[in-house]
Amino acid sequence: MADTENLGTGTTTDRGSEGSRGRGRTTIADNVVAAIAGIAIRETEGVHSIGRGASKALGAVTGRMSGSSGSSAAGRAVKVEVGEKQAAIDVDVKVEYGTTIHELADLIRTHVTDAVETMTGLEVVEINIVVFDVHIPGDDDDDDSDDQGGSRSGGTSPRVQ
Repeated sequence: MADTENLGTGTTTDRGSEGSRGRGRTTIADNVVAAIAGIAIRETEGVHSIGRGASKALGAVTGRMSGSSGSSAAGRAVKVEVGEKQAAIDVDVKVEYGTTIHELADLIRTHVTDAVETMTGLEVVEINIVVFDVHIPGDDDDDDSDDQGGSRSGGTSPRVQ
């Protein structure tokens, strides 16, 4: 969890801390940062879904419920480490076919950084993105076979560097 004294738009908690030190402490839970990041990712054009397996299925169900933003499911699909002043974020995404992946990754990083830093005052120091699948329109067999990972060559050494 993050403990901050000032929730301004800056990344430092020292600004204005003289007046707020005696008035209490604000604690931001990890799941709050994960939810903010998840919503920012989900709102990024070109992202089909976030998370794999159970978190992806839960996100699909809660996203279809009326009045639900899917924020709690989005938070479970995003892993965060939150310190006193900084946050690091890991996420798995499925992208829409035709999306330029490296540009999408940059856009995700920008959206998440802006949202988390603005809402929490924490500095986002790292966002790791794993693109695990591509959604092809009309391909409705969204089974969980996307969890295959690693090398498919059967050998122990990597094929590429």
